[in-house]
Amino acid sequence: MKTIWSLAGVLLFTSLALGQGHAQSTPAEARIAQARGAIEKHPDYYSSYNELAWALARRARETGNPSYYEQAEEALRHSFRLQPDNLEGKKVQCWLMLGKHEFARARELARELNRHVPDDVLVYGFLADANAELGNYEEAEAAAQWMLDLRPGNIPGLTRAAYLRELYGDVEGALELMRMAYEQTDLGELEDRAWLLTQMGHLHLVIHQDSEAESSLTEALRLFPRYHYALGVLGELRMKQQRWADAVELFELRYAAAPHPENLYSLGEALERAGRSREARRVFRTFERQALRESGGEDNANRELIFYYIEHAHKPAKALRLAQREATRRQDVYTLDAYAWALHANGRHREARAQVDRVLKVGARHSLFQSHAKAITASLDPVKVSR
Repeated sequence: MKTIWSLAGVLLFTSLALGQGHAQSTPAEARIAQARGAIEKHPDYYSSYNELAWALARRARETGNPSYYEQAEEALRHSFRLQPDNLEGKKVQCWLMLGKHEFARARELARELNRHVPDDVLVYGFLADANAELGNYEEAEAAAQWMLDLRPGNIPGLTRAAYLRELYGDVEGALELMRMAYEQTDLGELEDRAWLLTQMGHLHLVIHQDSEAESSLTEALRLFPRYHYALGVLGELRMKQQRWADAVELFELRYAAAPHPENLYSLGEALERAGRSREARRVFRTFERQALRESGGEDNANRELIFYYIEHAHKPAKALRLAQREATRRQDVYTLDAYAWALHANGRHREARAQVDRVLKVGARHSLFQSHAKAITASLDPVKVSR
């Protein structure tokens, strides 16, 4: 499942790990060029390969293209050949595991690194991200707090604290922390600033501040045109506004920039709402094929596939099997919500209620969670209309 908060979206590590970029290219492109230039001059310096791997991972976030992770792994192999198990290389390796949604493996490596360097802010960031994605929120919170204790006000610590505040229902507090991070971000870091504005747009949307969301997202796209994260959240805003045609256009642009199956699912829903049923069916068929192709991997669109089987394909048994498998991997609120909805679709309302209660207990104010909880509760205690 790739969400706006997935590692490609959450990790603002480069402000700690790398230097500043150049205006004539994106920050990641500039750093890739710098690292390759350094390698050409000194091919036996393992640190240059680490810098290249960091930059390639950053480029993966800018573009939504996971092939950059493969290139980063190749750079790391060179680094480890020159200096086996060097610390900086292991840190990049952990980041790449998070990027590929290998959250359990990333947590184990982060724990190992933390034992060796217990005062490293980045390593605590890895722990915060891996635990949050696995649903271990208390551990994630402890790691984020260490980040801020070790280096008060650091940007990666602020963004992680903001994510957790949103999960706990304090959206206004999350916005405050994101603004603090944005105000500290260098003006030349256009993609970082666009990412932060996108998160602020998302948070405004959660608390129904639509005009503020519009302003944040418009600015994000001005700074970083066709930015796939911003296009996605702006598409959600257009869906809320029932501007279906505009939503279709935005989701088409996002899929062109980042052709992941979950982005196709949003497009199919927008097309359906726009009354373009034939196109929606074609998009959904393509989505299903693509999602099934990657369903067995860690980085997948299984959450969207679960909802597709329930809401569109009317195959609740398939949805439940998939949800049960995902729930064995991770216990975050998004996975548990999908599991609850699959149980509900199969008539297992009491089990569904137990799962949705776990979601609500965390405190997230996601409208979908509230809608699912209401429907599940109604199934357990239907309103009687006659005596």
